[in-house]
Amino acid sequence: MAAFTDPTISAVMATIGGDDQLTVLPHLDPHLVRRNPKRFLGYSDNTNLLNWLWFHGVGAVHGGSTQVHLGPGPHADPVHLASLHVALFGGVTELRPLSGSRDHGLSWDSAGSLTDPAPVPGDDPTEPTWTWHGPAKPVRGRTWGGNLEVLQWVLGVGRHVLPASAYDGCVLLLETSEERPSARAVTRMMRVLGERGLLGAAAAVIVGRPQAADIDDDPGPAARRHYRQAQREAMLTELERYAPGIPAVVGVEFGHTSPQYLLPYGGHVTLDPAGNRIVAEFGPPKPLGAPEGAAPCA
Repeated sequence: MAAFTDPTISAVMATIGGDDQLTVLPHLDPHLVRRNPKRFLGYSDNTNLLNWLWFHGVGAVHGGSTQVHLGPGPHADPVHLASLHVALFGGVTELRPLSGSRDHGLSWDSAGSLTDPAPVPGDDPTEPTWTWHGPAKPVRGRTWGGNLEVLQWVLGVGRHVLPASAYDGCVLLLETSEERPSARAVTRMMRVLGERGLLGAAAAVIVGRPQAADIDDDPGPAARRHYRQAQREAMLTELERYAPGIPAVVGVEFGHTSPQYLLPYGGHVTLDPAGNRIVAEFGPPKPLGAPEGAAPCA
């Protein structure tokens, strides 16, 4: 709240995620934030804050973490840095499939994590990066969603959730965490979104590239490939059940991956299946133009 009221601060960036941000929300002042809108950047557990801001009519940015993407290594990854620059200062940026991604960096317990580049795993080069599903027509809409596991908490508490009709036309953002939920768990969580009408309300879906290994638990290229494939199939199966006929793209480099693209949260994106690209629009920080508790997706 202090950062949002300080006129010398233009943006608020999360250092990291967590698992208890849900308990902070009752102590926040939505009227103060609406009077002083500015950039908020975060992902993972910060889905709580992203959704809270959206619920109160303020857009944000999905992605960015000073501890994960700016602090480690000899320099910030150029893909992330370019995406971060547009997210902070506004503009339009194009997302394309990347040739390589990693699930984790070096251990933060090591001083080398501040100076040494993190290794890129030797994944199967024939494995698809982005997988498109559904019609090939372009779709443009406002974004909502975030980390799939955290969305279950948001829906479970229900303080900052609107009727399903308020999400009509949304481009739904979904990604999973470093806890690597199984395909069965992903199916059940997607089923919750489906039964709540949130999948059916979506105009399109963007699914992040899932983290398939950790620094202390790397199952190897074949197992990583199998994990990502199983999660992709679980996502697409439930989308076909609850939202047949909408375009979706799976494996986009946002969320728990590096390099990491940033996406507007409450801002507009365009899915272009024929061009194998996503166009993200970052406007000036301002209220979304809807009364509190009724942020439209259209």
